[in-house]
Amino acid sequence: MEWRIYKRPIEYNQAILKMENRVNDIINFKSSELIWLLEHPSVYTAGTSARQTDLLDKNRFPVIKTNRGGQYTYHGPGQRIAYLMLQLKRTNYDIRKYIWLLEEWLIETLNDFSISGERRTKAVGIWVGGEKTLWGGSENSNGNKIASIGVRVRKGIAFHGISINNNPDLNHFDGIVSCGMQESGITSISNLGVDIDADQLDDSLIKNFHKVFEKF
Repeated sequence: MEWRIYKRPIEYNQAILKMENRVNDIINFKSSELIWLLEHPSVYTAGTSARQTDLLDKNRFPVIKTNRGGQYTYHGPGQRIAYLMLQLKRTNYDIRKYIWLLEEWLIETLNDFSISGERRTKAVGIWVGGEKTLWGGSENSNGNKIASIGVRVRKGIAFHGISINNNPDLNHFDGIVSCGMQESGITSISNLGVDIDADQLDDSLIKNFHKVFEKF
């Protein structure tokens, strides 16, 4: 498996093209699996379930349709993205298990910075605050979302991945209903009073990926 880290933001469409090409090479046994850590310039992306009514300000940033799962989300400086191009056979082609592992990876990473990340029963991603409900029941409050997950699978290869808010401008989320969750707010590591740079977050992501995924 290869790790790749970009220090400077890369345009969304350029990154997606590189990811698509790498996925095709993995399918054709020309390349190894890849995890790519990066940031994008400010952009709104629409997943395959995006609703037009959730785009509140179409003129604020470029809006790009994408083939990942999920709805509208924002990407921009201060938000760390991990694009994973991995063989889904590591989870016996169980996409639910794979997403659970991505969530666990995010929870363990946040825990390194004394932040308690939580799952939600009716949505994918990681939240802080609100009522913690893992496997059923109801919630009084969804809390604030701090990390998102969007995945697509092609011929046994899972790609796209996760985003985690380190220190983005949270006002930039105002132009969309993020992930279709009207009842949820958006937060970040910085907004919770923890000051870390991208290198510290990358180190934690790399460490905790091995911690979580090497069991499978």
